[in-house]
Amino acid sequence: MKEINLRIKSITGTKQITKAMELVAISKLTKAMDRITKCRPYYTELYSQISGISELGLPEESVYCQDREVKKSCIIAIAGDRGLAGGYNSNLFKYFESEAEGKQICVLPMGKKAIEHFSRRGYEILSESYQSVEDVDVGDCFELSRMLTQLYSDGAFDELYVVYTTFVSMLSQTPASLKLLPLDVTSPKGEPSDIGYTLIEPSPAAVFDSIVPSGLAGLIWGAVCESRASELAARRIAMENATSNAEEIISDLRLKYNKARKSSITQQINVNKGKYGIIVYHDENNNGILDRAMFGKPEEKYGFSNNKYGAFGSKPPFEEALVNVDGQTSAVIKLRK
Repeated sequence: MKEINLRIKSITGTKQITKAMELVAISKLTKAMDRITKCRPYYTELYSQISGISELGLPEESVYCQDREVKKSCIIAIAGDRGLAGGYNSNLFKYFESEAEGKQICVLPMGKKAIEHFSRRGYEILSESYQSVEDVDVGDCFELSRMLTQLYSDGAFDELYVVYTTFVSMLSQTPASLKLLPLDVTSPKGEPSDIGYTLIEPSPAAVFDSIVPSGLAGLIWGAVCESRASELAARRIAMENATSNAEEIISDLRLKYNKARKSSITQQINVNKGKYGIIVYHDENNNGILDRAMFGKPEEKYGFSNNKYGAFGSKPPFEEALVNVDGQTSAVIKLRK
């Protein structure tokens, strides 16, 4: 019984932690979803407009549109800051491995779990500056974009991807990848862009090269927002399931505890016929004695036959507690403290 009671207390503590983590995830998820709602139209239109500008004039002049032999690829991998989010991190890493298979790559990880994962596996890491996805802001994305576009221009790698998790719904988050460089000169759906007649000065290539770093920053920021919301949604579901499982385990343990308690209270004793006085006590700490406090007052539950007690709960006179045993006799004794 003592072991069961300790397990109940332990699992109850775990349940309180998972419930608190669930509530924190819900609170943060509301803000993350609001951020997705605001920025998703922006980076979707941004991607379309960059492609549209590239269609207007000689995109091959820009280093960002030139196809070249791919000797090395760079992948921005956005994972979680911590675990306890179900399969969120593991699903993204599996998707990353499938995307990187057969390629020589370098990685720019974002999130503590991403940095730990790629460091353990010996990948070439460009930077470990982004330990927390939660702390990444728009300014960080612009700084990262400038660094990556400069490395691309210098030939450090030949293509750039971002691998992240798309927030589909509260119950569904899907790993995805987006090719950032070299840019595709066609619009995302393979249809002509709706940019209309536009005059670009001094030239499409010059304007294009100046806005690409800012455009990529917007796309990276969109991937960060999607990944952050996906992580929180996955953690909310995982903690909700953990809390539910803890409640089921506690319910089963309480049932076992009550059965064991009932079994320990109801005891059958074989004695000869005669008159008996019975004293019962609950040895709560299993030390084999009835613990007593000052002036001999019991500290554990106890009781006497016929539920008789003397002054201040002391032992009653023997005659008052007598039970006449003649054949099968039952005695109900209520314990008190």
